[in-house]
Amino acid sequence: MSTSIYDKGLDRTAANFVPLSPLRFLDRAADVYPDRTAIVHGELRRSWAQTRERCYRLASALSKRGIRRADTVSIMAPNTPAMLEAHFGVPLSGAVLNAINSRLDVEGLAFILRHSESRLLLVDREFGALAKQAVALLDNPPFLVDINDHEAPDGEAVGDLDYETLLSEGDPDFDGVWPTDECEPIALNYTSGTTGDPKGVVPSHRGTYLMSLLQLTDWAVPKAPVYLWTLPMFHANGWCFTWAITAAAGTHVCMRKVTAAGIYKALADHKADHFCAAPTVMGLLVNARDEERRPLPGRVRVLTAGSPPPAAVLEAAAVMGFDVDHVYGITEVSGTPVSCAWQPAWDGLSAAERGRLQARQGVRAAALEGLQVVDPETMRPVPFDGTTAGELVIRGNTVMKGYLKNTASTQKAFEGGWFRTGDIAVVHADGYVQITDRSKDVIISGGENISSVEVEDILHRHPSILYAAVVAQPDEKWGEVPCAFIELKPESLGLQESEVIAFCRERLAHFKCPRKVVFTALPKTATGKIQKFRLRELAGSQSAITRLADFSVRG
Repeated sequence: MSTSIYDKGLDRTAANFVPLSPLRFLDRAADVYPDRTAIVHGELRRSWAQTRERCYRLASALSKRGIRRADTVSIMAPNTPAMLEAHFGVPLSGAVLNAINSRLDVEGLAFILRHSESRLLLVDREFGALAKQAVALLDNPPFLVDINDHEAPDGEAVGDLDYETLLSEGDPDFDGVWPTDECEPIALNYTSGTTGDPKGVVPSHRGTYLMSLLQLTDWAVPKAPVYLWTLPMFHANGWCFTWAITAAAGTHVCMRKVTAAGIYKALADHKADHFCAAPTVMGLLVNARDEERRPLPGRVRVLTAGSPPPAAVLEAAAVMGFDVDHVYGITEVSGTPVSCAWQPAWDGLSAAERGRLQARQGVRAAALEGLQVVDPETMRPVPFDGTTAGELVIRGNTVMKGYLKNTASTQKAFEGGWFRTGDIAVVHADGYVQITDRSKDVIISGGENISSVEVEDILHRHPSILYAAVVAQPDEKWGEVPCAFIELKPESLGLQESEVIAFCRERLAHFKCPRKVVFTALPKTATGKIQKFRLRELAGSQSAITRLADFSVRG
């Protein structure tokens, strides 16, 4: 191998190389703006100096209790100060942060705690009873710590101690356990994917650092934003805005429960100017009752993702004072590195045409190295014709390390040297990507992934059901909801829709349960495979669903 004049004496040293980590944003915010408000939560206000002290106390206390590098520490909480502090304090102890979806059922929570080998669980008292039931199913339960958030409803104390007591054990001058390799894991985020058991996505310090800066640059976030937390922090660490807003020395406005009235009040009272939300949340705001609304403090910027936002919602939101940017992301890439970048030429178009263009997923951010739509077999890019479908694939430094304890799924996800998203898309003539379907029938409801396979498995346990297929049905509030098509056993024609839904609700988290049940003979191929594409067409047509439902009732 040949050498050059740049090969000698220009080595990596402690002076010119420090492992990248978003944890360093905390010290910078507190050093430069110690008195600036970091967190707003109801009547609570904390400065960046206070927030840093609490994060280091948490890290120190965890270390004193035996948490070591690469241990898993879990948290189940809404968007509260404790949830934000955990995003710094847990990895500053050297541990890996596992922020858990608070909408899970007992079995789902128990699976994650078991699979992650969680050593300690911080749990908001609203979910204490759920945590108690889940932990009872484990052979090696984690140490429990109650978070007694002042805005939380009453709940059972289930922990071995409470969060504030834990913090009091910690040293505010703790040095922190920093990564020696920037590719070390920083978090563990479970995604339901397309099977009943979720997969554990492992992002790195490097990847989340870069995604945090990507979010700031791609959205052009100004200094000191006032950011309202409507997006759950457990969603890919809040798309890395937990760290990104800290990097901008902004203010985190916490919100336990997302309602139209609550959002309008928070925007008005705290002069929040940025938030992220699923299209369903934008629908809440657009369709809010007059008594729920408050005047906006100015133009409010919104990132929306999860499913394509309806053009009518985008138009209405713009008139109301919201500047909405449509982005695309997935847990495996730590955030939203694809956005529908606005083109000046669109300014003069009609509102309907702007909405149509804006509903596309878009193009890669500057900090994402590769985005393509390819033939899933040959990996060749599809033509830019807006009609030829392929699989959306991504390559870049924000992509996960892989799936925890799942080498086969990791290798499959990285086949061909790209991350295979599983989303089916087309590329338009201008190079903008648009998702047209989702492989393996993942349903995205209110920003949450629902596995059709998992729901079908539950349905097939019912003694009266012969065949079941679950697909997405459009919904004005949630974007999509599960719709179940059921073929009954010949002797079981008396089953009612309400009975099927109740059966599922006893065995699944409620948001995963079908909202509509249609009894009909399922279309199948010659080999007996259910033709889901035909069911998706029916589910997308309210008139077809009504006709089938009427027929099933009469039958």
